[in-house]
Amino acid sequence: MTADAAQPYGGDEVTARLAASLPHWTFEDGVIRRRFTTQGWKSALMVVAAVGHLAEASWHHPEVRASYGWVEVLLSSHDAGGVTDRDLALAVRIEDVVAWRPGAEAGPLSGPPDDPRFAYVLPDD
Repeated sequence: MTADAAQPYGGDEVTARLAASLPHWTFEDGVIRRRFTTQGWKSALMVVAAVGHLAEASWHHPEVRASYGWVEVLLSSHDAGGVTDRDLALAVRIEDVVAWRPGAEAGPLSGPPDDPRFAYVLPDD
C-alpha cells in the first residue's frame, strides 16, 4: 500500500455509504459499480470519455466496460485492497457529470428535447 492510500472500508460500511449518497451504485466482489444505460454506441462512447477524463484528472483509474447501449464503471483502490474514500469521491463526481440532467433544475440549460432521437444517458427511473 502506498503512503497516501486510505484504509479500505468493510462491506457493510461501503453498502451504507452507497445507500446514503450513491443509490444507483452497488457493492459486490470488492468493488463499487454503476451501469449507465445509453441510447446507443455514440452515447456510450461519450460516457466512457467523460469517465476517462474524470479518472485521469483525479489520478484514479477505474475499470470501464462498454457496449452498445450501456457503460459499466467499477471502482476499487487496488493499492489499498478495497473501496476507499478515493473510490467514493470519484463515484460522486462521475454521477454528478454523467447522470446530470440540466432540464431537471432551474437555469438557462434545458437539456435535450423529449424525443428519443436526442436521448443520451437514459434516466434510471
